[in-house]
Amino acid sequence: MLNISEQFKGKKPLITYISGGDPSLEMTEKIIYRLQDEGVDIIEIGIPFSDPLADGPVIQAASQRALENGTSLKKLIAKIKDIKANVKVPIVLMGYYNSVLNYGEHQFAKDISEAGISGVIIPDLPVDERAKLTEELKAKGVSQILLVTPNTSEKRLEEIAAKCSGFLYCVALLGTTGDAREPYPELEGYLNRVRRFSGDLPLGLGFGIDGPEKVKKIINYPDGIIIGSALIEAIQIGNTETEMLNNAGEFVREIKRAIKDYS
Repeated sequence: MLNISEQFKGKKPLITYISGGDPSLEMTEKIIYRLQDEGVDIIEIGIPFSDPLADGPVIQAASQRALENGTSLKKLIAKIKDIKANVKVPIVLMGYYNSVLNYGEHQFAKDISEAGISGVIIPDLPVDERAKLTEELKAKGVSQILLVTPNTSEKRLEEIAAKCSGFLYCVALLGTTGDAREPYPELEGYLNRVRRFSGDLPLGLGFGIDGPEKVKKIINYPDGIIIGSALIEAIQIGNTETEMLNNAGEFVREIKRAIKDYS
């Protein structure tokens, strides 16, 4: 599997989120290839789930479409394993603990490791309630990426940073993914506070970053940019596979230009 932290060396990586199985697993494969061809540095793939509490309406709808198409966690992992020789950037799974628990923590860690998946994000699993999964992932060399928010206490920041690997996911605002508000107004101070505890862990910033103008406003503060809902919306505007892939490519190029010009 590919090293996540390496993607942060000498650049500010673009991390994009897509929903696995939306609109199909075959299309997910094509989108992955297009994203990496356009220069995306890390690709997050959402595990379809019926009640994604941390996600806004765009990702909720994408997850529902994937479920209706018959996508399961097992099928998603199998697809990623099938294409791993062609994937040149780290893949990170993002999903909810119920999916992992039903799959089985040991089997989940084993299967995603064999599929070449580099990391996992589970937003609804508190840092102090994940010991078994943590050990299973650690044994397989899979990073567990944890989240912090603007109101995470210093004690909690210390605990999270000590157990996180890959990068630390900094939520830019209090809300759900796809929130159209401006990122947290005291962003510089917030990330500086996180850095007091994060050590060598790079900081990725996500939630509410929906285009190049937002990127220009915040690019100097985090180590990497995370975008999901806006990319999914851009893809869904297309009526054909070709249009969807072209939309994904154009969106990524705009974001990459903003990162390059303002970092």
